[in-house]
Amino acid sequence: MYYVSKQMEIAGSHRLELPYESKCRQLHGHNWIVTVHCKAKELNAEGMVVDFKHIKDKIHGYLDHGNFNELLPFNPTAENIARWICEQVEHCYRVDIEESRNNHVTYIKDEE
Repeated sequence: MYYVSKQMEIAGSHRLELPYESKCRQLHGHNWIVTVHCKAKELNAEGMVVDFKHIKDKIHGYLDHGNFNELLPFNPTAENIARWICEQVEHCYRVDIEESRNNHVTYIKDEE
């Protein structure tokens, strides 16, 4: 099994839809540190699990410096963003997000 990971920093804003009072209901920004983990039993024709540039283009290229409420069709919590990222990248099985220094999220795709 081959394992690769790509880490990137994504700046963006969001506001959360919450049924209780919270500062997070206001538009605010973060510099998310996102790590995308991929795996494959065999390498592709180019000798890779997935090209790191394709991961960066698909995720960083789409989200960086954007308003996540406008870019994503769901309440943009770190948990939901992690799942969405995993669904966008071929061979992705795990996404780690550091939303701020003390707030971390991990999404691991169920094995089928």
